[in-house]
Amino acid sequence: MAHYNFKKITVVPPASDFIDIVLSKTQRKTPTVIHRHYKISRIRHFYMRKIKFAQQTFHDKLSEIISEFPKLEDVHPFYADLMNVLYDKDHYKLALGQINTARHLIDNVSKDYVRLMKFGDSLYRCKQLKKAALGRMCTIMKKQKQSLEYLEQVRQHLSRLPSIDPNTRTLLICGFPNVGKSSFINKITRADVEVQPYPFTTKSLFVGHTDYKYLRWQVVDTPGILDHSLEERNTIEMQAITALAHLRAAVLYFMDVSEQCGNSLEQQMALFNNIKPLFTNKPLLIAANKIDVMKIEELTEEKQQIFKAFEDDGIPVMPTSTLTEEGVINLRNEACERLLAHRIETKIKSKKVNDVINRLRVAMPSQRDSKVRAPCIPESVLRKRQAMETETKQRRKLERDVELEQGDDYTLDLRKTWDVPDEEKYDIIPEIWHGHNIADFIDPDILQKLDALEKEEELRERAGYYMDDESEDEEMKGIRQTAKKIREKRNMITLLSREKRKIAKPRLPRSARPRSRSEMEEEMEELGVEIENKNETHYARMRSRSASRKALKRKREESEVSTSRTRSSSRTPRDQSGVRDAKMAKKVKKIARKAQMPANREAKKGEGDRVILNMKPKHLFSGKRKAGKTQRR
Repeated sequence: MAHYNFKKITVVPPASDFIDIVLSKTQRKTPTVIHRHYKISRIRHFYMRKIKFAQQTFHDKLSEIISEFPKLEDVHPFYADLMNVLYDKDHYKLALGQINTARHLIDNVSKDYVRLMKFGDSLYRCKQLKKAALGRMCTIMKKQKQSLEYLEQVRQHLSRLPSIDPNTRTLLICGFPNVGKSSFINKITRADVEVQPYPFTTKSLFVGHTDYKYLRWQVVDTPGILDHSLEERNTIEMQAITALAHLRAAVLYFMDVSEQCGNSLEQQMALFNNIKPLFTNKPLLIAANKIDVMKIEELTEEKQQIFKAFEDDGIPVMPTSTLTEEGVINLRNEACERLLAHRIETKIKSKKVNDVINRLRVAMPSQRDSKVRAPCIPESVLRKRQAMETETKQRRKLERDVELEQGDDYTLDLRKTWDVPDEEKYDIIPEIWHGHNIADFIDPDILQKLDALEKEEELRERAGYYMDDESEDEEMKGIRQTAKKIREKRNMITLLSREKRKIAKPRLPRSARPRSRSEMEEEMEELGVEIENKNETHYARMRSRSASRKALKRKREESEVSTSRTRSSSRTPRDQSGVRDAKMAKKVKKIARKAQMPANREAKKGEGDRVILNMKPKHLFSGKRKAGKTQRR
């Protein structure tokens, strides 16, 4: 592209995202801590900085949008008209103008509130001024919602536009829909344009590039055009008209000879006459396409007269077929040659050529006599030429030449260049493995040795060398039995070790039952144990001790509960008095919060805050009077 790279335009965020980005950046990039006891100048500077930073961020982002979008007056007329067709020039300019106006309004809001901030006499008032300034900036940006959305859509479409250079060598393809324009550009370039058997498959401009005579050529495929007035053409057709009007190119007008596109040759001729003014001062060729279906010679005389009329006007008619590729390359070469000649002619007619021609001087010597003087070529040059000719004749035949000669019958043969005897080239052995020939590692007497081994094996079998299989089986049975016993012994050792590791828990027999104190005493007496003080036995002492412990624990818990309470259990808390249930308690809290809101508007801490700020300058009305003037009163 000559002037602009539309793919590099930055994304235009929506209005809500725009505001979020700026406000979050302002919060992150500026200080966030301020206190009431700071000097008022410091407080003012703190909030001034926030206003200025937000304004500068808005200004930078809006300026970036305005500068990156192309101005219709600065771009090439082709792009200016194309953008007018696609996006409506007035709407585009209006959107950019509104963004510019928003930028100026935000700047003015910032100036006004920075000036007002100098009169802020408290933290609260400075904060309110900052809040109002940022709020007005955000309101201005919210009003630009539609303009920002429109510009984002334009940016996305601009980034998808093809990169067309209006000043380079260009081939321009035009004609009715479905006549084979996209198939032609796919054949001569690498542009992958969609091809379908119905009209208006191509809905925008497509660009491909081809090489001819060591030069890069630009091929532009245009959407199909219908034969009606300019006012009735839609956006798709107007793209093709814009390209024809502004691009200096060789025009290839495609016509469908078979009339399979749904339009007769007369209608295609009428479209040609309709858009003929756009072809002035441009090389023009007629591509008679789809000759694989019907050739020009097979047409009726009336339809053949259409192509003869083109030739009479000096416009060449090139028969082509994009299906069989017949005449496709000839059409491209002829168009490139005519465009080169046309460009040279236009350069010669321009004024710049005179300055160049004046610097060039070609000597044309005149004959002194009637003698013919042949050019003198040195012998060394002649010998060199002769050697080059012999080299070209004796040049080794390449594999590529063999492939071109044989065509479809060609098969790649890699063995013919192997450095082995000709009778062994196509044997299974030798084969190459890891860079070595396998034949180098094969014994030449291997077959004789194999026969000798087979004879020796037969003699061993006859001698009964392999008859002791039963003894071997008995040995194996003994080994298996021994192995089985070893496995069983190992399992037993494992189980025993597990039993030892287990902890034996004491178990009461099933006949055991709880016994009373008297039964226990009788059993102990029978066993010969003397019991003293049956009334106060060990069990009674233990029971009394446990009861005293429980009483102590209960007293401790009650004392903890009593000390944890802040008020007596008989009185209900103040905030719960007169409240029926939890729902009513929630409502009471909500009312209390709302009642506190007016106090907070004056930056008060709560209901108990009774401070009334004295707005009088204290240093002027209190303390002793000193020597000096009293005019300040």
